[in-house]
Amino acid sequence: MGFVRGEESLRTYEEINEKVRRGDAVVMTAEEFASYVEQAGLEKAAKEVDVVTTGTFGAMCSSGAFLNFGHTEPPMKMYRCWLNDVPAYKGLAAVDAYIGATAMSETRGFEYGGGHVIEDLVSGREVELRAEAYGTDCYPRKYLETHITIEDLNQAVLLNPRNAYQRYVAATNSTDRTLYTYMGTLLPHYGNVTFSGSGVLNPLCKDSGFETIGVGTRIFLGGGVGYVIGEGTQHNPRKGFGTLMVKGDLKRMNPRYLRGASIYRYGTTLYVGVGIPIPLINMRVAKTAALRDEDIWTEIVDYGVPSRNRPAIRKVNYKELKSGRVVVNDETVPCSPLSSIRMAREIAETLKKWLTEGIFFLTRPVELLPTDTVFKPLEVKRREPRVREVMKAEVVTAKPTDDIRAVAKLLVNRGVDHIPIVDDKGVLVGIVTSWDLAKALALGKDRLMDVMTRRVVTAGLDDSIDSVVSKMSRYNISGLPVVDDRRRVIGLITADDISRRLYRRFLP
Repeated sequence: MGFVRGEESLRTYEEINEKVRRGDAVVMTAEEFASYVEQAGLEKAAKEVDVVTTGTFGAMCSSGAFLNFGHTEPPMKMYRCWLNDVPAYKGLAAVDAYIGATAMSETRGFEYGGGHVIEDLVSGREVELRAEAYGTDCYPRKYLETHITIEDLNQAVLLNPRNAYQRYVAATNSTDRTLYTYMGTLLPHYGNVTFSGSGVLNPLCKDSGFETIGVGTRIFLGGGVGYVIGEGTQHNPRKGFGTLMVKGDLKRMNPRYLRGASIYRYGTTLYVGVGIPIPLINMRVAKTAALRDEDIWTEIVDYGVPSRNRPAIRKVNYKELKSGRVVVNDETVPCSPLSSIRMAREIAETLKKWLTEGIFFLTRPVELLPTDTVFKPLEVKRREPRVREVMKAEVVTAKPTDDIRAVAKLLVNRGVDHIPIVDDKGVLVGIVTSWDLAKALALGKDRLMDVMTRRVVTAGLDDSIDSVVSKMSRYNISGLPVVDDRRRVIGLITADDISRRLYRRFLP
């Protein structure tokens, strides 16, 4: 009967596979099934349709491949190796390596990475292999430089620790600057929204109870046949964020469905095509398989907040996301997918074709995936220094109306490089640096308010030093006023303070 979670079976895996052999199986893509349910009703559709096919094609950063190069003469125990100047992990046996999708070229940086190496291999292109070793009696060779193709490899196994998220959040940006993230480029002031996932076609939305997807489930992977080998990393079905760990023979895959990619000013990745057949074994599975874009919801999240608990702006469904325009704070803004809906549809159609032609059969999971996993964030247990421990509490300040020459003398006499500008209540209204004052004097400026920076980057008493260093690096500045919740200046922290009182490793 297969694995079912507490409901009478509509059909078994054996019955479906027999119909596939005879060419009698009724197969629909997830889009087709959702439309058919609207016309005929769930009960009739569930009794008539045997399998629903799904598809997704998007950036799946937790992807990579195990490769076996074979032994050279004389043999070599590779200690480090590179494929097209992309470092591969070598903490394995002598000539085994793992190339990760997000590993970046040491010569081309953001332009080329592990995902591109995988695409090049699947495309049949030559890839430069360079390796180093320390040499042993049984593995004397110390250096290797050669070219390989995928046919030269003994094994090439695509093994992805986390693919096919059940749900993705959509992203926006509340700050006044452009953000470059794994969700793409986010424009300031909620200027756009980006999203991932294929909605109605998303595999894990079509069996949200994980009743048919488990260890051993045969799937479409990268244009070939693959298998689910377990729950993916960060599998969190309680919150609707289930994931899959998958594997397949890279030699049998198609570069159309495995594409190396670079996310601008973020890093490299691999676009992976995944399609999963959902056998309608009971009404509960049929009900989730019938979900439409308007029934599948996620949240628009503010990536301008540098926290793992980013605030949600609002809920949104995939029908609105796919429309290309969404409402954020009463404003309509453009919305764009990071996944390819067209490719997801092609994958679902291809899987349907394989089933109807009798060249792909379903496998019954030997073990279902857990549905009660608790996702735990990483807690930093080592004490992190805070701004209050490093800042100067005695701060030299000035008023906007102060004379520039008097402030310049104050800066020299007190030996400081930053002077916060405050109003009569001590509230921060600007800042000047020694460079600002030197330029102002050279240009003959008289008023401080004409040269001060009004939009000031600040720190709070309990901010971590790491966050301060990040701000300094991001905005190319060397000091931040420390303010309270009313923006009154209560201190100043500079790069010199951090360097002198802590360690050089905190500097960018």
